[in-house]
Amino acid sequence: MKRLLRLTLVFCLPIFILACGQGPTFLKVGDSAPDFSLVDRQGKTWTLSELKGQVVFINFWATWCSPCLKELPSMQKLYETLPKTKFKMLAILSNDKPVLADFIANQKGISIPILDDSQNLVSSKFALTGLPETFIVDKQGILREKFIGPEQWDAPGYVQMIMKYINQ
Repeated sequence: MKRLLRLTLVFCLPIFILACGQGPTFLKVGDSAPDFSLVDRQGKTWTLSELKGQVVFINFWATWCSPCLKELPSMQKLYETLPKTKFKMLAILSNDKPVLADFIANQKGISIPILDDSQNLVSSKFALTGLPETFIVDKQGILREKFIGPEQWDAPGYVQMIMKYINQ
């Protein structure tokens, strides 16, 4: 009986997996960034495809993530440094409560648009492996950089990297 069950699993499981569609997809540098629309905490809708022609910095974070909180001040400095007409920064709150994000933003003086992805719809499109994760999308909507973990975003090397994409 156990042998029959094993044989059934060995032969049927691959068929079941194939019938359910493709396995998980992973977003790679060089891929088109998946389009999305999310609302920020002030009620403005942001749609990635409408930002073509600008470099877009997309950071996924949560209030319960201490590395995320650590990098927020350097993100704010970068946001204040770069030209708003050529550069957009979006802080996407992933699987968290927006009211907590509002509290932290007020406490830390963060004016970056915070978009609500409390249902993880956009996070799943970007195939996150953890938080924080940051994606740099070029003017054509192509993913050019992917960073896993916190960074010091106002460091000269990061400013130069983003300016390179802005000036292309």
